[in-house]
Amino acid sequence: MGPWSRVRVAKCQMLVTCFFILLLGLSVATMVTLTYFGAHFAVIRRASLEKNPYQAVHQWAFSAGLSLVGLLTLGAVLSAVATVKEAQGLMAGGFLCFSLAFCAQVQVVFWRLHSPTQVEDAMLDTYDLVYEQAMKGTSHVRRQELAAIQDVFLCCGKRSPFSRLGSTEADLCQGEEAAREDCLQGIRSFLRTHQQVASSLTSIGLALTVSALLLSSFLWFAIRCGCSLDRKGKYTLTPRACGRQPQEPSLLRCSQGGPAHCLHSEADAIGPRGCLGSLRWLQESDAAPLPLSCHPPAHRALQGRSGGRLSGCPERGLSD
Repeated sequence: MGPWSRVRVAKCQMLVTCFFILLLGLSVATMVTLTYFGAHFAVIRRASLEKNPYQAVHQWAFSAGLSLVGLLTLGAVLSAVATVKEAQGLMAGGFLCFSLAFCAQVQVVFWRLHSPTQVEDAMLDTYDLVYEQAMKGTSHVRRQELAAIQDVFLCCGKRSPFSRLGSTEADLCQGEEAAREDCLQGIRSFLRTHQQVASSLTSIGLALTVSALLLSSFLWFAIRCGCSLDRKGKYTLTPRACGRQPQEPSLLRCSQGGPAHCLHSEADAIGPRGCLGSLRWLQESDAAPLPLSCHPPAHRALQGRSGGRLSGCPERGLSD
């Protein structure tokens, strides 16, 4: 495979990669929106505690997700435009965006490996605080917040061997609510599903970002070295022969300048005087067609005005 074919294949791969990165950015944006405005996360975040353990983690995750979406989208758009227009500067900008997005995703992977249960612990701690204050009966607001959390997660209470409020839990879950699962298990199962989706998107994002980095760097060097596609051809201009001007059609020249001007134009169309030598008229033996100005009607009109025959017309063409 030649160098031109490699560049052509790399451009097609870059466009396809940018398309999938845009889809990935849309998926991450959807997930970030659901994380911030979703009922499961919002009901925990809105708990009016003096110190909400989940609120700081929630804000950090939302900011990191928005930054990642912006970097992926901007890098994909810049790289796609640079691939089509073969713009070196735009390709460098796309490479920079992909590099930052790669660093952000590596940081997310490192954070997930180092603290895999940080989000889960923050949500469970928030629920525990709301639950304990509601069971103690210190505030009616806590009872409403606890009821809202249990309605969203479709759970009721918590079954923990370390709970010291077992005597008051019987009044909390009655009727159909008693058949619901434990809220601690419900929160864990929901977060486990959410984290699996986030891990899948992060893995796909890392693969696509690495591919985009390699392709953008290759295309940047290809554009710099001039190994572009056939879209940018090389053209050479040949000099015009001895100042020769473009000629208009003979009929148009005759209608604009009259018959006398037509005679000179026909002579100039045969060849420039200074470049091709002296002008040689056709002989009778050449059997060439007569010029338009030497036809008998035009000759009679001109002969009546000038009093003689026209120069440049053969004798045989002047006979009526």
